[in-house]
Amino acid sequence: MVFFRKDQESQQLTDEERRKKRMKWTIGITAFVIFQVVQALFFILVIMKFKSPKFRVGEFDFQSLNTGTQASPSFDMTFVAPIRIKNTNWGPFKYDATTVNFVYGGVQVGQVAIPKSKANFKSTKKIDTNVTLNSANLPSTSTLASELSSSVITLNSQGELKGKVTVMFMFKKNK
Repeated sequence: MVFFRKDQESQQLTDEERRKKRMKWTIGITAFVIFQVVQALFFILVIMKFKSPKFRVGEFDFQSLNTGTQASPSFDMTFVAPIRIKNTNWGPFKYDATTVNFVYGGVQVGQVAIPKSKANFKSTKKIDTNVTLNSANLPSTSTLASELSSSVITLNSQGELKGKVTVMFMFKKNK
């Protein structure tokens, strides 16, 4: 059995159905636009933020250490320096070859070369390098004698790492 509606009833229901349908579409489109805006803001603020990778020389143990006398203080030492390059970006960091200088009292006492390489995204590149330090270039007025007698030698390391961060395989920035 089939029932047919009168034209007036059918016109009234279709207007109400159209209004409900328009409301559903409006709510759906608004929700989609809000979702896209939130997604774009997350992408811009989190993923696309370029940060400078961190470049550190870690703690090390001496392989050999030869010291001079109190009258003529000097040192010759070798050790393996653990160099860490921490990349916090959402893309790889390709860096050029560079050097790290080891300094005592403002005078360079050693140098080590860092080869050209790449640190992957959100990871730390670990490089162990052999270092030889020599105090031959130090002036005689340095405080080396007192530091050697106290068994503590204060060394500083200096280096500059330049390279490019690539995010999403297309956006590149020099760091």
